[in-house]
Formats: sequence, structure tokens, C-alpha cells
Amino acid sequence: MVMGEATIKTEVAVVGGGPGGYAAAFRAADLGLDVTLIDLDERLGGVCLLRGCIPSKTLLYLTTLIYDAGRSEAMGIRFGQPQIDLASVRAWKDKVVDRLVSGLVTLSNKRDVQRLQGRAMFESSSALRVSGLQATRVEFEHAILATGSHPTPLPGAEFHQGGRVMDSTGALDLADIPNRLLVVAPAMSAWSWARCTPCWAAG
Repeated sequence: MVMGEATIKTEVAVVGGGPGGYAAAFRAADLGLDVTLIDLDERLGGVCLLRGCIPSKTLLYLTTLIYDAGRSEAMGIRFGQPQIDLASVRAWKDKVVDRLVSGLVTLSNKRDVQRLQGRAMFESSSALRVSGLQATRVEFEHAILATGSHPTPLPGAEFHQGGRVMDSTGALDLADIPNRLLVVAPAMSAWSWARCTPCWAAG
């Protein structure tokens, strides 16, 4: 026990606030169990919702609009050359994400899922410590690990903000639309970027 450290007892500790984590937490709570969910992010959703699949799919949706407008001339409808305002696109993307995060918070609160922000480190098979704004020790009967994944840089090519080599989070904050982009990954967000870039660059 660390001085000033709070101790929480819970039936189920879920580590990870992404789709695997919050789905497991909600299901356990629906079954009548006391649940504590721990994640590094302040907001629920994990990489998928906050800076992965969902943000990139919002851009993919806009790509579809540009593509459909471009081929509509053959159907008798003509549009002008698209004018892309990246600041407005990002604001719309963020609004979509915020709305979905708000929905998860509502679902979590309705189920009385206790949430802790911080990094979880297991002490034993029945206890873990959360280091965050306030150190907390969590004693549990069952634990579910749903920490997801994270990008791994290529050897000698670390990720730098504004650099030529970036992860999917950096791609969401590009200052302009590149004419060419090499995507190395099998993930859904990577596939979305591979679809988006040619259409946006041509637009």
C-alpha cells in the first residue's frame, strides 16, 4: 500500500477502453457484475474511435462523395471541381467522433461502469495498480485485457509530427493533401487512407 493511494474492490477489472474493452465492460455490467474500466485515454473509444478506424472512415465517406460527383456527368448531372477545406473537414470528423464518444459515456453511466484513467500494472493475479492523476490500487476477482494495438515504426524511420513517415494519427493531421502516399499496414484505417489519397489529390 502506498500512502495516499485509494483502493477499489471490483468483480471485473477491464484494461482497455476500445471496442474490445468497453464491449466487455458493458456485457459484464449487463450480467449484474460490478465493473471497473481502466484506460490511458480520458475518453472511451480507444484508437479505433478516437484516431483510427472511425476518423479515417469519415474521410472515406467524403471520398465517396467526390468520386460519385466525378462520375455523375455520365448520368446527366455536372458538378464543378471540388474545393476541399481541410480545417472544415477535420472539424466535421471531430464532431462525428465526439458524438460517438458521448454515446459511449451515456451507455457506460447507465450501467454504472466505474472508469479510471491511467496505466494499469498488475501486481498479482488479483490486484493491479493504476498510475494516473491519482494512484489507485484495484483488487478484482476477474480481469479482462483489451489493450488493443499500437503502430510500430520502421527501423531507422521514427514517427515525427510533420515528418514524411507517420502513423495513422499523424496522417489525420496532415497540413495538406499529398499527391502520393505509401501505406504500409493491413489495418482498416490504412485501407481507408489508400482509398482516400488518390481521389483527394485528384480533386
